[in-house]
Amino acid sequence: MQKLVRITTIPLSLEKLLEGQLTYMNDHYEVIAVSAEEERLKKYGEENHVRTFWIEMTRAITPLKDLKSLYKLYRFCKKEKPLIVHSHTPKAGIIGMLASKLAGVPLRLHTVAGLPLLETLGNKRKILDFVEKLTYSLATKVYPNSFVLKDIIKELGYADDDKLEVLGQGSSNGIDTNYFNPENYTDEYRSNLRRDIGIPEYDFVYIFVGRLVSEKGINELVTAFVELESKNPDVSLLLVGPFEQELDPIDPEVFKLINSHLKIYTTGYQQDVRPYFSISNVLTFPSYREGFPNVVMQANAMSLPAIVSNINGCNEIIKNGVNGLIIPVKDKNALVKEMSNVLNNVTLREKLTQNARRLIQSKYERKQFWEILLKEYKELEELHKHD
Repeated sequence: MQKLVRITTIPLSLEKLLEGQLTYMNDHYEVIAVSAEEERLKKYGEENHVRTFWIEMTRAITPLKDLKSLYKLYRFCKKEKPLIVHSHTPKAGIIGMLASKLAGVPLRLHTVAGLPLLETLGNKRKILDFVEKLTYSLATKVYPNSFVLKDIIKELGYADDDKLEVLGQGSSNGIDTNYFNPENYTDEYRSNLRRDIGIPEYDFVYIFVGRLVSEKGINELVTAFVELESKNPDVSLLLVGPFEQELDPIDPEVFKLINSHLKIYTTGYQQDVRPYFSISNVLTFPSYREGFPNVVMQANAMSLPAIVSNINGCNEIIKNGVNGLIIPVKDKNALVKEMSNVLNNVTLREKLTQNARRLIQSKYERKQFWEILLKEYKELEELHKHD
């Protein structure tokens, strides 16, 4: 059986962004997952029945460490001789594509799930631009996970159109709507969970799921909520995810508000976010940049409409006024307005809620995405045989 190497910078991306996918592919290829964090990666391999190979990688710019990682992966590829190396995330992308190119791997694939560099300026931006362009030049094919992201990549001059392809309707993994199903949770369960967290039983709950960092729009979300709650006391804000104050800190005043405001609740990182969606009414996701955000698909699959920024990915999953509402980026006032709108306009809210799950099921079902990706692998394999 041919070998397929899948690389992400950290195992969390394997667990969340590619959940179930490597296990599915293991029926068709000998899959090897490559990532950092040795113990967590090993656990991932055991749980998903795939081989693993540990390489130290960081999400920061660390040239000396990166050279060591590059050499280690090069040696690994020379020894294993995989047919395909498929990378995700920026650091894994450059190391994966360069090592596999040097090792003579025939099919080098890279998925782009967003461009963190879009929020970067100055010399750091120039370095990141160079690395991104180099990554794409080393790849056989590049898969932006949204149509708007593909256009951005072309506009930035990172790659030509013939190298770029969006698989299916977008996404990196689709979504399992049997798993993300609101009917899995009883009224009693939801009532008990609200009580355990401290959320009043009849409050209208806005939920955010993701890293609690500046670029996810947390500053705008918290200040918008505080303003809204001062006029509508029967609302709560539920923040599900970890702080990353060392990487992308939120404003100190906002951090204080999160910890002191009586109607803002935090859970920290959660392996399973479905229970929290089940006790909420709407996803508020005012992020500055995304690829194709899983959390928006997950919320919709759980029959939650979403208020999202007008950025790629978000504005492809959400149709304004159909399954959610779209606001300008970094616009707190627009966020307050639409949070109020979805709270007070019952007719609108019911329409958005009814459409949310149905739209996800029709466009982004996970098994369908896996089949599309497998077909892509097999077609590239056939082309390689005839080269």
